[in-house]
Amino acid sequence: MALSYKARRRWALVILLVGMPAYIVAAVTAVGWLERPSFLMELLIYVGLGFLWALPFRFIFKGIGQTDPDAEPPDANKTDRQDPSV
Repeated sequence: MALSYKARRRWALVILLVGMPAYIVAAVTAVGWLERPSFLMELLIYVGLGFLWALPFRFIFKGIGQTDPDAEPPDANKTDRQDPSV
């Protein structure tokens, strides 16, 4: 069962506000357990972990920045202005 657009937006928000900070703390803790690697190696580890966290959530974030595909298109014939002849 596919998630609706609204559900994907909500899950994306939860992932970004809760999941990403938790993942950052876990990544920093995991690298901290290693003896301090060289700067370049540490950078490669963080870049690799940065890609890894996003892979499982690609389907949730895909298309979130677009307009809702299930929403009704705005009616071009409707206007909010009053008729000037009245």
